Amino acid sequence: MAFLTQDLQLSGGVGVVVEHASQLARRHGFDVSLVLTQQQAEPDWAFRGLEHLHVVPLDEARRMRFDVAVSTWWETADQLFDLSAARYASFVQSLEDRFYLPEEPERMAAALALDLPVRFVTEARWIVRCLEALRGPGGDRVLFVRNGVAKDVFVSPPAAPVALRGPLRVLVEGSAQIAFKGVGEALAAAGAMDEARSVTLVTPDREGEVPTGADEVVRAVPHGEMARLYAAHDVVLKLSRVEGMFGPPLEGFHMGATCVVTPVTGHEEYVRHGVNGMVVDWDDVRGTARMLDLLASDRALLHRLRTGALATARAWPSVEQSGAFMALALRRIAAEPPPSPQAVGRRLVRDLQANLAVSQRLTIDHTITSGVLKDLREQNAYKVGVWLRGAFLRLSAPVRRVRWWLRSRSES
Repeated sequence: MAFLTQDLQLSGGVGVVVEHASQLARRHGFDVSLVLTQQQAEPDWAFRGLEHLHVVPLDEARRMRFDVAVSTWWETADQLFDLSAARYASFVQSLEDRFYLPEEPERMAAALALDLPVRFVTEARWIVRCLEALRGPGGDRVLFVRNGVAKDVFVSPPAAPVALRGPLRVLVEGSAQIAFKGVGEALAAAGAMDEARSVTLVTPDREGEVPTGADEVVRAVPHGEMARLYAAHDVVLKLSRVEGMFGPPLEGFHMGATCVVTPVTGHEEYVRHGVNGMVVDWDDVRGTARMLDLLASDRALLHRLRTGALATARAWPSVEQSGAFMALALRRIAAEPPPSPQAVGRRLVRDLQANLAVSQRLTIDHTITSGVLKDLREQNAYKVGVWLRGAFLRLSAPVRRVRWWLRSRSES
C-alpha cells in the first residue's frame, strides 16, 4: 500500500490518513508506505502510529511496486501515476475545488482530479452522493469509510459534566490563516455575548497573528492535550464554511462538550439541532452570540445538549472499527478490474470542455465588469465636474452682489 501525502504537517486531514495507514499496518497485515510528494522546511508532526509505517520520499517510491496506491489530496494526484501499482485509488475528504475562488486556476485542476481513472473512498455521505452524481449512471460505486475517533485518547466521562454556574467556557478551533475556517467570525460572535464567557482559541498554527477576542491561545497541541481542553469547556464553537466531515465538534462530544456550528457540509453526519448541539445561520454574528447567551443562561438546556452529545459519541465508531472498513475497501479495490479507459476519457474531455467554458465566461464577465466600472468612474468624474461648475455658477452671483454692495457702501 502507498498513501501519497504532501507532507506530515499538523492538520486534521493528514491525521486521518496517518491513522488509517497505522491501523492497516498494525491490525490488518498491510505493508504501508507514506509517500511524501513535497519537501518541507518545517519538522514533521509526531503523529501517533508513524512507527508502524514506512515514510519515503517520492523518488524512492518510484522505484517500488505497490498493490494499491492512493492519493489523498488533489495535488498528490499529480504524482499518483508516477508510482508502479496494480490499482489506483483516491481518498477524498472534501470536494477540494471549493477551497479556491472561481477565477483561480487551482479550482479547475482540483475539479478535474475527480475524473482520473481511480476508485474513490470517502468519509462522508454527502461526498458519496456528489461523486456518484458526477460519475453518472454506470459509474463505480464510491466506497464509504466513516472517520473513527481514538477512544483511548478521547476517553468519555461516565456522564455529562454539570456546569451550574460560572462563565460559559467556549473553545474555538481552527487556523486563523485559513479564511473558510471562520475563526474570526467565531471569536467575534463570542465577543458579542452579553453573558459571562471565557474563550480559548486552539490553532494548529505554530506562529502568526490571530484575531483578537480569545482569553487564551493554544498552539499546535497533541491529541492528549486536545482531549483535556475539550473536557475543560462547555461548547465547541465552529463556524466553518467548507468542511468534509469536521472532527473537532465530534471529539468534543466524546469529552462531554456540546457544539454550536454552521450548517457546513459534514455537520449532518452527527450534529442534531436541539439534541446534541445547535446549528446557527451563516454570517450571523449577533444570532450566534444570542445562541451562546442562551446556553450560558439556560444551564438545563446546556446539560441536555451535553448529554445528547455524549450519547452520540458512545455510538460513534472507533479508529479500530474505521480501520477495518478501510481494509475491506482497499482489498475490494485490489481485487476488482481497473476502470474503463473509454469511460474515463469521455468524462475527462467533457468536464475539461465544461471547465473551459466556465473559465471563458468568467473572463468575459471580468472584462465586462472592468469596462462598466471604468465607464462609471468616467461618468462620475464628469458628473462631479458638472456639479462643481454648477456650484461655482450658483455661488458666483451672490458673491458678485456682495462685492457690489461693499463697493457701493465704500463710495457713499
